[in-house]
Amino acid sequence: MVSNRKQLTLHILRARSIARRYLITNGFDGSLTMLGMVTGFYTSGMTDLSVAISACLGAAVALFISGLSSAYLSEKAEREKELRELEQALLIDLKESDYGQASRYLPILVALVNGLAPLLLSLMILLPLFFAEQLHALPSSPFINAIVVALICIFSLGVFLGKISKTFWLWSGLRTLIIAIVTVAIILFFGHSI
Repeated sequence: MVSNRKQLTLHILRARSIARRYLITNGFDGSLTMLGMVTGFYTSGMTDLSVAISACLGAAVALFISGLSSAYLSEKAEREKELRELEQALLIDLKESDYGQASRYLPILVALVNGLAPLLLSLMILLPLFFAEQLHALPSSPFINAIVVALICIFSLGVFLGKISKTFWLWSGLRTLIIAIVTVAIILFFGHSI
């Protein structure tokens, strides 16, 4: 029984790379989406924070549900396919084996990472808006503060990518930051030209 648990743990540990990819991909999507929304609200001259917060929370929840369900469904299908192919090759039932158990647990783990990454990063980016709404006064625009937090989150994701790939962390962080800054510049350009 102990060896089965160890083998199950090994299968789950091997899935870390999949979970990391989902963390980065959907975390980046969530951060960039929130960055785009708060930049758009700033450009439009939005002053009603409750409307901005509601719209951003709606997007964050949609990203969470989308990430959770899409990752679960796709990973479950892939794991079931692999399990069936292995069963056919070995001519045995593996559903109760450690591999079979991992095939059931991994889609849940990956789905949670894929759903929670954009939700948690979105909530972090929205903190300046929450604080501004509660305190009714901040030294600078809550939208500017949210943009700065989003840029920090996106830079941090790049740093994390650099650590994974064992490349220079600063260059990796700057690459993702450049993508975010270009996004802001495009939104500001079109926002002011309309």
